Amino acid sequence: MPRIALVTCRPGPETAEDRDLPGLVRALREAGAEASAEVWDDGNVDWSGFDLAVIRSTWDYSWRAAEFTAWAERCGALTRLANPADVVRWNTDKRYLADLAGAGVPVVETRYIAAGDPLDLPDGHEYVVKPASGAGARFAARYTPDEHDTAVRHLRRMHADGLTAMVQPYVRGIDTAGERALQYFGGTLLHASRKGAVLAPGTPYDRRKTAHPGLSDWTPTPEETAVAGKALAAVPGVPELLYARVDLVDGEDGMPRVMELELVEPNLFLWLHPGSVPRVVDEILRAAAAR
Repeated sequence: MPRIALVTCRPGPETAEDRDLPGLVRALREAGAEASAEVWDDGNVDWSGFDLAVIRSTWDYSWRAAEFTAWAERCGALTRLANPADVVRWNTDKRYLADLAGAGVPVVETRYIAAGDPLDLPDGHEYVVKPASGAGARFAARYTPDEHDTAVRHLRRMHADGLTAMVQPYVRGIDTAGERALQYFGGTLLHASRKGAVLAPGTPYDRRKTAHPGLSDWTPTPEETAVAGKALAAVPGVPELLYARVDLVDGEDGMPRVMELELVEPNLFLWLHPGSVPRVVDEILRAAAAR
């Protein structure tokens, strides 16, 4: 009987509930596994006792990134970790978008501003400021050029917290076509979803946002699957990924661009796609057996 840990975080005011977790634990147990939900920073967990640890909803990692990546390396040395620790380290910093762009993947244009860099912001169009290590739209906000001073205060707050900022043009296609999330499991497309715009004008960066407004089922276009496949092929080392989520938006030319490539702890939205649960269970069991 394989022992499988589904890795999560402690509940708290800044972390969302993982709606998928109880059902996934139950489905794995019904399939014959000894499955449990385990908190990543619980010092009492013996990770070596598991055949597989699957990172599922460690949604507090982004403000403890160094601690989290150190845990991933320790855990990966004790058991099989999905996704692997080197992938986790690369993907927890959204400067990976520059790597994808360098590999020819169409991505949303992104500039990074670290502490000490000039605080240069766009003056001809709307833009978004958010941390290079972030999740759930935490510390993200949308600005017009005449909100420059507010945006600078936002940058300084992130720098004071040790965060590198990223600046992107506000992609207007989100307001009409939304953002599409293509979910992959075991190397092939599992399902896809669409959500509306997260960042409303004038919403303060430190206000909690609804991370997945208007979430609905989506059938991806051939162009979307092609861009997603190109992004996954550009991951350094071409590792074996148990799961992945590719978030896409339409550029000014109407063609899809990668907004985010989530290889650490993507919400799978199994509650929206219950028919995907058997496939996820099968792939997790296969990964546990391959240790």
